[in-house]
Amino acid sequence: MNIGSIQFRDRPLFLAPMEDVTDASFRFVCKEFGADMMYTEFVSSDGLIRDARKSLAKMLTYDYEAPVGIQIYGNIPEAMVDAAKMAEKAPDIVGGHGADLIDINFGCPVNKIARRGAGSGMMKEPDKMVEITKMVVDAVSLPVTVKTRLGWDEDSKIIVELAERLQDAGIQALTVHGRTRSQMYKGEADWTLIGKIKENPRMHIPIIGNGDIDSPEKAKEYFDRYGVDGIMIGRATYGHPWIFREIRHYLDTGELLPQMSVTERVALAKRHLAKSIEVKGEKVGVLEMRRHLSAYFKGLPDFKETRLKLVTLSDPDELYRTLDYVGERWG
Repeated sequence: MNIGSIQFRDRPLFLAPMEDVTDASFRFVCKEFGADMMYTEFVSSDGLIRDARKSLAKMLTYDYEAPVGIQIYGNIPEAMVDAAKMAEKAPDIVGGHGADLIDINFGCPVNKIARRGAGSGMMKEPDKMVEITKMVVDAVSLPVTVKTRLGWDEDSKIIVELAERLQDAGIQALTVHGRTRSQMYKGEADWTLIGKIKENPRMHIPIIGNGDIDSPEKAKEYFDRYGVDGIMIGRATYGHPWIFREIRHYLDTGELLPQMSVTERVALAKRHLAKSIEVKGEKVGVLEMRRHLSAYFKGLPDFKETRLKLVTLSDPDELYRTLDYVGERWG
């Protein structure tokens, strides 16, 4: 499949953008394990046009991440256009690789975003969603894609018709999370409407399915059952970025890889920590790694005391020594 001029192998795997998770260091390890496409954490259009430091910093990407998309969100058309233009010029603004495409977030369900009409809040205003999309497409030369949900609630699952309208507005790929906004992340993702989008003879852009993909077997089943062009994986990558390698191996061979050993996870945690410090500096790099370090070792017996160290230590050398201990004790 292709998105604009970006070429992908058959059945590509995408890393979902997740706030406070998919920063540059996490994207680094996901790319290492075979993620075909990645995105920045979502960037506020209002924050960009106000020159908010945090929003600008999120646009920084690196050559090793390519292809990578900068994802923006907001509900003011003019601000979204300005943000898209800034994302397109990210190398001039913040340096780095920049964006290979611009993705519009019409899917985030959290209250502080959706309740003010951004993210999945746009599912209540499909006309405005299409208007913003068309304005962004017309404003930039990069491919524009959209990520959204089935609808606002059970009584307003508008995605099949909306997919056509977004395609007509000029997007070059569509990612659909198989839940409504009202579901948040509860219940089981329903991919049947994603399959109906693929069955629509008018649709010609790639359709990427998202929601509840947490194993190689499920990834293959959903590729086969719903005919999607790609699959996006979000929460299942947290503490488990090697899921991309596991799924790819299963898709290619039909065989499951052995579970990743504690020793291998320790080595990964060290690489991830080093990259986080390199990208963000020692203080912030350590602070923002804590959630990942504990997640890498979820389920180990008698781990409470060691986990507490991983989420409270601030000295990198002490963290590396603690990780060595994890390898010695549980490896």
